Parts: sequence; C-alpha cells; structure tokens
Amino acid sequence: MTYTFVSAVILLLLVADPLGNIPIFVAALRGVPPARKPAVILRECLIAFGILLIFMFMGNTVLSVLGLTDVSLQIGGGVILFLIALRMVFPVPEGIFGLSPGGEPFIVPLAIPALAGPSALGTVLLLVSRDPDRLLEWVAALTVAMLISAAVLVFSERLQKWLGERALIAFERLMGLILTAISVEMILKGLRTFIAELPHG
Repeated sequence: MTYTFVSAVILLLLVADPLGNIPIFVAALRGVPPARKPAVILRECLIAFGILLIFMFMGNTVLSVLGLTDVSLQIGGGVILFLIALRMVFPVPEGIFGLSPGGEPFIVPLAIPALAGPSALGTVLLLVSRDPDRLLEWVAALTVAMLISAAVLVFSERLQKWLGERALIAFERLMGLILTAISVEMILKGLRTFIAELPHG
C-alpha cells in the first residue's frame, strides 16, 4: 500500500478524528468561558501538531533506538488503529479516549490522546519509516490535516447543534468502518512482509 499526499491527509484525519472528537471537546470545555474556547482549542491543536511533528522528524531515530522494524510498526500500528476503530463503531459511555475533570484542559485529554494519540503517533512514524525521502510531503500532509481538524473543532459547538447528535454518531461510525478497513490492510501488509522475510529451506 503506497501512500499519496491525499491518502496521507485522509489517513491522518481519520486517526485525529476531529468530528468524532467534537463531543469530547464540547464536554471538556464546558467550564471554559465562550470567548476563551477558540484560543484553548487552537492551543491544544498546536501542541498536538508539535508532538506529531517531533515524532515525524525523529521517527527513524525512535525506531532505531527501540530496535523496531517497519514490519513490527506496521502490524502494531494496524492493531492500535483497529482497536480505535472498534470503539468508533461500538461507542462506550466514556468516549473513545475518556473525559477529563472540570476546568480548562491542558494537553490531556485534548492534545493527547484525543488528537495526538497512539494511533496518530504510530501513523506518522509509519509514514516516515515507509518513505523517509518524502518527509516534507508528510509534514505538509500533517499540516493540512491539523488545520482541518482545528477548523472543525473551533466550530465544534455550532457543528454539534447544526448536525445533531445522531448525525455525528453516524458519521463517526462511518469513519470507524473506513479506519477498520485501513487497519486490516496495514496488518495484512505487515504479515505478508514478515512471511516473505522468513528464511526458507
């Protein structure tokens, strides 16, 4: 599976899941003054972007230090994406990532893990490890995905009222189904590579 710029943007949007995160952001920001909410959302998106960017540039170093291979990252990332996708298709009361206590949230749970969670971190590492020569393209894809996520989340309360709770739930489940297919493809690709690399004889 070769990723293009567009498919990378779509994949990063799926794992960041801005529409699915709307209820989490609305609930976490309930005690924040309305005039302050956009600044908090943009700050959290910027923090998430910075964390993902660090992982993107240090991806190969992290893999080398931890002794990880592309195959293990492919399979592990696919498993994490699959688990996230299952919680999107079959929601639980506390949401995909859980909610924070009252007050103005800082880093947790909005920047991490709602936006820059294990699946997003694994995805940026996967993109870089598969094609490190296209690093600038992956940075651009991440930038576009985070800008779209920030725009969606800044208008989260309006979108929630406009679309309605049922439409948001239905859309999140649809995204979960798409993410399930992507995760299964990642796992299968990793398994095929692993089997092909086994010694024969």
